[in-house]
Amino acid sequence: MKTNLKKFGFCMMSAAFILQATSMGASAANGNHSNSSIHEKKIVNVAHRGASGYAPEHTIPAYQMGEQMKGDYIEIDLQMTKDGRLVAMHDEKVDRTTNGTGLVKDLTLAEIKKLDAGTWFNEKYPQLAKEGYEGLKVPTLEEVFKKFGKKANYYIETKSPDVYPGMEEELLQVLEEYKMVDSKGRTKNVLIQSFSKESLMKVHDLNPKLPLVQLFSYKNQATISDEELESIKEYAVGVGPNFSKVDGQYVKMVRNHDLQFHPYTVNERADMKKALEWGATGLFTNYPDVFNEVLSEYKHKDNGNKVTK
Repeated sequence: MKTNLKKFGFCMMSAAFILQATSMGASAANGNHSNSSIHEKKIVNVAHRGASGYAPEHTIPAYQMGEQMKGDYIEIDLQMTKDGRLVAMHDEKVDRTTNGTGLVKDLTLAEIKKLDAGTWFNEKYPQLAKEGYEGLKVPTLEEVFKKFGKKANYYIETKSPDVYPGMEEELLQVLEEYKMVDSKGRTKNVLIQSFSKESLMKVHDLNPKLPLVQLFSYKNQATISDEELESIKEYAVGVGPNFSKVDGQYVKMVRNHDLQFHPYTVNERADMKKALEWGATGLFTNYPDVFNEVLSEYKHKDNGNKVTK
C-alpha cells in the first residue's frame, strides 16, 4: 500500500512538473506580451477616435470625453507630416476633418496646426455642436501623451505606413521618450494595431515585447483559417476585423487560438450584445458610454444565470 502511495505521489509530482513546464513554455512563447493590459480578463471598451459620436474625432475633447465615459483605451490613428511628426488623424488627407485641403505627407506640422479641426463637426452635427469645438487643432502624438500621461491606455494605429517611411521608428522613439515603455521595452498601457502586417512585423522586429493587433477589412463574409491564426499569433496578441462581416464561428476560431478579438466599429446596442455573446474580448465604439451600459447589463445577466444554475 505504501509503495502504491509512493508511486501515486511520484506520478502526481511528475504530472505537476510537466504541467508547470508546459505552462512556462506557453508563457515563454507569449512572454513578449505578458506584461500588457491586453491580457487582463476585463472586456475592453475602446473609444474609437475618442468618443467620436459626441465630439470631433481625434481631438483632445473627443479623447477627454472618451475617458469621462470610462473608455478603457484612447484610439489614435497616426499620419506623418512632411517634416516627420506623428499626428492624430484618420485620413491621409486633411479635407474631411479640417478646413484645409491636401495630403498630410505634403504638409508640415506648422501648416497642419493652422487648420480648424472642429468646426466641420458642428456643421455636420448641429444637435451636438459646441462653441468650444470651433478652431480645435490637430494634436500630435506627443501632445496626447502630455495631456493624458501614463495613467491612460492608448490603442495606436499605424495608418498607411507604406506612405510614411520611418513611421514605426518614430512611433517607438516617441513611446520611449514619454516613458510608455520601460527600460526593457515593455509596456502596460499601449497596444499597436495596423492593417499592414509588414508594419506590425517591423514594430515586432524593433521591439518584440510590444503587444500588437492585426486589423482586417473584409468586403465579403469574413473567413480565417487555423494556419492564418497561428501565423498571426507569432507576432500579435489579437485581431480586429470589421464587425459587420464576422459571425460567431469566426470569433470562436480566434478565441480557440487564444487571441484577443476586438472588432470595429460597433455602435448599435444589438450589435454590442451580439459581439459579447459571440465572445468578443473588447470592441471599438464611437459611444463608449453606451457600450458600458450594455456591458453592465450583460455582466448582470451572466451573473444571474450563474446563480440560477
